[in-house]
Amino acid sequence: MNPDLRALVIFADPSLHRSRISRRVADAAAGLPGVQVQDLYQLYPDLYIDVRRERALLVDAPLVVFVFQLAWYAMPALLKEWFDTVLKPEWTRPGGRLAGKAAFAAVACNSRLDDYRPGGAHGRPLADFLVPLEQTVQACGMRWLPPHVFYGADHPDQQAADRHADALRALLATHAGRAPASTGDAHGT
Repeated sequence: MNPDLRALVIFADPSLHRSRISRRVADAAAGLPGVQVQDLYQLYPDLYIDVRRERALLVDAPLVVFVFQLAWYAMPALLKEWFDTVLKPEWTRPGGRLAGKAAFAAVACNSRLDDYRPGGAHGRPLADFLVPLEQTVQACGMRWLPPHVFYGADHPDQQAADRHADALRALLATHAGRAPASTGDAHGT
């Protein structure tokens, strides 16, 4: 048991070498006291997840953050594998081992905010594409918090990417009890 663990960041980016935002986000989260970053593609290049280790971290963390770039309206394959192998069916029972924890997604999207609406390029809001993640988290008895979203990830300017990463770091610090809460919508867009 790790009482110092305040937030577990499950980071999944299979194309990290091409991403303009993912490395900044991962680096922003790393190094925060009480925050453990699990870079799935770095830890498990063979795609075999250390289920016991991941479960132990998950049980210890009061906050879980799933960090990924949306691709074809879904999470990366290794993150889906993490869900399929790490989460036990008995955790979905009322009062299970994850009950009372909180979770949210920190998602980067290549498209703009306006593209995620009826009549937009994707025809529906981003929240609709996160429903499987949200439902799984809620089925395990966890509270789903609003996502932290970065739109336009394929064309970010350096300052916008830095602001997004800094905002996520501040949000993690606040949720991890390491900084005073700020006013306004900390989950951003």
